[in-house]
Amino acid sequence: MTPSNDATDLHPRLVVEDADRAVAYYETALGARLLERFTDGDGRVVHARLGIGGGEISLAEQVPAWGLLGPGALGGSAVLLHLTVANCDAVGDRMTEHGGEVVIPIADRPYGKREGRIRDPFGHLWIVSTHLFDLPDKFGTLP
Repeated sequence: MTPSNDATDLHPRLVVEDADRAVAYYETALGARLLERFTDGDGRVVHARLGIGGGEISLAEQVPAWGLLGPGALGGSAVLLHLTVANCDAVGDRMTEHGGEVVIPIADRPYGKREGRIRDPFGHLWIVSTHLFDLPDKFGTLP
């Protein structure tokens, strides 16, 4: 029996040390649009929803007492966020100009993409990618 899929939406929520600074970075570097922003009674951002292209991410302020820890507190990020854009070189340049760090340089890859990996100033890892061509076989071993 196949399980039913009752999901209507899925988007990551990134835990960051300074949510307002993260919102500003993603707006500048990725062209994100702030869609929602909520704070608690202490003024801490508990939810900020951003639109990026056709997708969305949310942000929450790091609160160790609640078990919300960002990549810095965890020793790095265990997740790769894959962002497909028309010009990955331009987006990668904006990300690094505003505090991101190149982890893997942007280059043409044998699997039909031009891409590289950038660590944003909050420790999250982004694959910034531009589609070049389709592979003839969707399953197998990459060159």
